[in-house]
Amino acid sequence: MIFAYNKEHVSDTLLTILEDDKGMEQQTERKGNIAKLTTEDGRIIGWNFFEVSEKLTIDERGQVYLTDDQIAVLNTWLQEEGFTEQLTPDHEPKFVVGFVKECVPHEDSDHLSITKIEIDNGKELQIVCGAPNIRQGLKVVVAKPGAMMPDGLLIWPGELRGVESFGMVCSAKELHLADAPKKRGILELPQDAVVGEAFPVGK
Repeated sequence: MIFAYNKEHVSDTLLTILEDDKGMEQQTERKGNIAKLTTEDGRIIGWNFFEVSEKLTIDERGQVYLTDDQIAVLNTWLQEEGFTEQLTPDHEPKFVVGFVKECVPHEDSDHLSITKIEIDNGKELQIVCGAPNIRQGLKVVVAKPGAMMPDGLLIWPGELRGVESFGMVCSAKELHLADAPKKRGILELPQDAVVGEAFPVGK
């Protein structure tokens, strides 16, 4: 679940993104100052909370991280407007340290690699990566599905040249890190970086 807010440049609207619309046409149901966004197959992909500053004080801009108490306020608001759905807090970090356990060339590409990357709690993700410096044994920063990059790009499961990919291996430039090198390639972390540990982005 991604929350985004920018009162000065967009409006006093909290955008709540739950799923990828997968290119499907969106439908909107509005009750009061809340709009529910669904796809033609019935999936709820997001909510718009208009005039949100009447309910919450949000100091951050861009992607914002709400507390359980703030989400409870939104859930009460949903009930008051007549919606039966509720938001479930998700505090799982979306940017984490990963370990490249496997890296093989993509059979249908001269520059893509198919990786198996260990992330938090021993879980592995298959990620197709185009960085020239990706290789087995690296510690890297992984943007998991449901992450929002500093430039606003949303990360969802996808497919590259016929191979499923579940996340993105990030460069320093993509993470908007200070003094990011201009040379193309992913960020290589020290070998003592802890796999599964949250990587601070946009804080």
